[in-house]
Amino acid sequence: MATTVEELYRNYGILADAKEDLSQHKDAYQVILDGVKGGPKEKRLAAQFIPKFFSSFPELADAAINAQLDLCEDEDVSIRRQAIKELPRFAAGENLPRVADILTQLLQTDDSAEFNQVNSALISIFKIDPKGTLGGLFSQILQGEDVVRERAIKFLSTKLKTMPEDVMTKEVEDYVFTETKKVLEDVTGEEFVLLMRVLSGLKYLQTVSGRQQLVELVVEQAFLEQALNPADTDSVDRLLQCTRQALPLFSKNVHSTRFVTYFCEHVLPNLSMLTSPVAELDIQLEILKLLAEMSPYCGDMDKLEANLMMLFEKLLEFMPLPPEDENGENAVSEEPKLQFSYVECLLFSFHQLGKKLPDFLIDKINTEKLKDFKIRLQYFARGLQVYIRQLRVALQGKTGDALKTEENKIKVVALKITNNINVLIKDLFHNPPSYKSTVTLSWKPVQKTEAAPVVGQKRSSGEDTGTGTLGKKVSPLPRRDARQIYNPPSGKYSATIGNFSYEQRGGFRGGRGRGFGGRGNRSRGRIY
Repeated sequence: MATTVEELYRNYGILADAKEDLSQHKDAYQVILDGVKGGPKEKRLAAQFIPKFFSSFPELADAAINAQLDLCEDEDVSIRRQAIKELPRFAAGENLPRVADILTQLLQTDDSAEFNQVNSALISIFKIDPKGTLGGLFSQILQGEDVVRERAIKFLSTKLKTMPEDVMTKEVEDYVFTETKKVLEDVTGEEFVLLMRVLSGLKYLQTVSGRQQLVELVVEQAFLEQALNPADTDSVDRLLQCTRQALPLFSKNVHSTRFVTYFCEHVLPNLSMLTSPVAELDIQLEILKLLAEMSPYCGDMDKLEANLMMLFEKLLEFMPLPPEDENGENAVSEEPKLQFSYVECLLFSFHQLGKKLPDFLIDKINTEKLKDFKIRLQYFARGLQVYIRQLRVALQGKTGDALKTEENKIKVVALKITNNINVLIKDLFHNPPSYKSTVTLSWKPVQKTEAAPVVGQKRSSGEDTGTGTLGKKVSPLPRRDARQIYNPPSGKYSATIGNFSYEQRGGFRGGRGRGFGGRGNRSRGRIY
C-alpha cells in the first residue's frame, strides 16, 4: 500500500523530534523513502523530506539517492524541479562526484526552468568540492551521450570564469587542464573552440609559459606535421579554426613560427586550389589575412629565404604588369584587376618577414626579376593614388552619422587598405628596401595614436572582408567581428557588407575523432 501524505508528515515528525537519536528511527526514514511511489503530493513531500535526513542514515544512502533520482525523472515537471533543487544536499564526501554526474546528465532537459535549476545546483556543489564536481562533468563529457557532452562543455566554458579565486585554485586549474587535454583527443570544431575558451580563461595559463602550452595544444590539433590536402574541406577547416584559436596567444614571447612556416610551405603553394568549407567564405583571402596577422610574431625560421621567396612569388601573382598599350583607346577594357585586399595581406606578411632578411630583394632576386617587381609595384601604386583621391573626395567633410552609412563605412575601410598598401610600397621602393614603416591591418582595431584617414573623422574599426577586385563579385568573409567589404568597380563603391560568422557554422566538419569522424548518438537511458 502506497505511503500517504499523513504517514509522511507523521514520520517526518518522528525524525524531527528525535534529534540525536535519529539513527534509531530507520523505519521512519524508510517510510519517507517509500513516498516516491505515491501520488504527486506524496512525491513533492518526499523530494523535500528525503534530503533533510539523508546524512543521518549512511546505510540507506544509495536507496535515498536512487529515490531522489526517481523524482528527478518524474513526468511532473514541478516534482522534477523540486527534486533537482534538493540534490546538492546529497553532495557530501564520496557521494558528491555521483551527484555531479547525475546533475550533468540532467543538463539534457529541454525545460528552461529545469535547466536553470540544474545549472544552479551544479554551481552550488562546485563551490563545495570543485574537483569532485569536475570529475562528474568530465566523466559525462568523455563517456556521455552527445547532448549531455555538448551542454557539459558549454557549462564549463561559461561558468568556470565566474568562479571565485578561492574555488579555482592552482590544483583545480591543473585538473581542468589535464582533463581537457583528454577531451581534445576527440572533438568537433565547436567543442574545440569552447574548450580552448575554457583553457584560455585559466589564471595560471595567462603567463608566457601557459600561453606556450596552449599553442602546443593547438599545434597538435592542427596536424602541422602533415602536408595539407587543399581539396579536403575538413583539413582546410581544421587549419582555419586552429589558426584562429592560436592567434590571440601569439606575442613577442610566444611565437607563431610553426604556423607561419606551415602556411608558407604548404598553404600558399596550394592557395588557388583550396576548397572552402563554407560556401560564403573567400578562402584565399581568409588564409592571407590569417598569415598577415601571425607574421609580426614569427620567430627565427629555418627556411626563411625559401619562405620569403614563396611570399614574393605569390605577391607577383596578385600584382599585375601594366597593359602593353596603357595609353591606347582600349586601355580601360584591358586594365588588369587590382586586388587590394589580397595585396595588403601579402605585402604586410612579406614586409614583416623581410625585416629578418633585409637584403633579400637585393641579394636573392636577380636583376630582371627585381626590375619586373618594381614595375608591378609602380603600376599598382599609380592605381592606388586614383582610388585614394576618389575616396578622400567622397569622404571629405563627412562626420558623425554620415560616416555610419553602409556605403561610407565601406569607403573608410577601403581607404585604410589603400593607405596601408601605399605605405608598404614606398618602403620597398627605398634603395636599399626599407622595412621600418608600421601599419595597422585594415580589419584590425586602430590604435588611438594613429591619425584618422580623413580630417575630422575617426577611423572605422570595422573589418574588411572583400577582395577589392575590379568587377569581381564580393563574397562575405567570416570573422569574429563584423567586416566591411570593398569592391571598387570602375569608380563605383560596393554597398555590400557581410556579417557572416564562420565560427558558428560548426567548425571541424564531420564530428569528433582525430580524423574528425562522426560519433554515434547515444539513446537516453536511466540516469545513474
